[in-house]
Amino acid sequence: MKIGDPLNRSTDHGPQNHKAHLDKLLEFCQMGIKEGATLVYGGKQVQRPGFFFEPTVFTDVQDHMYIAKEESFGPIMIVSKFKTGEVDDVLRRANATEYGLASGVFTRDISKALYVSERLNAGTVFINTYNKTDVAAPFGGFKQSGFGKDLGQEALNEYLKTKAVTIEY
Repeated sequence: MKIGDPLNRSTDHGPQNHKAHLDKLLEFCQMGIKEGATLVYGGKQVQRPGFFFEPTVFTDVQDHMYIAKEESFGPIMIVSKFKTGEVDDVLRRANATEYGLASGVFTRDISKALYVSERLNAGTVFINTYNKTDVAAPFGGFKQSGFGKDLGQEALNEYLKTKAVTIEY
């Protein structure tokens, strides 16, 4: 991920919007380490002016861990293992969170990817990519991850006054 100016099209992730959020990301990473997840990369503030945070990857993440249950809203990826062939168990685990903003599926099996994407309780599902979207595609979460949609036709509906009139005579 390229960290930098959010107005530059080649940037993948800009700065956090305030110091409190940067501090939350640092605490998030400390909690992951404390609970036994393996910090593979990142986990620190970028040494430059601004509230920039390094792209971060954790492995050996268990479902009960704080970093598996909470949304960081930062450039943090967690990796949890599953046994091959236990797709329905993976879906159960993925859907057990109270959040559902976005999810990612990485596989060579397109049938499995479509099966999983249909059953994930998330407003956006990326397959073999992440965070690539278009202004015409609606964006918004399920459960505690949002109400309504940004972008696309669904966002325009928020500006409409829909009225139903029933007449009997």
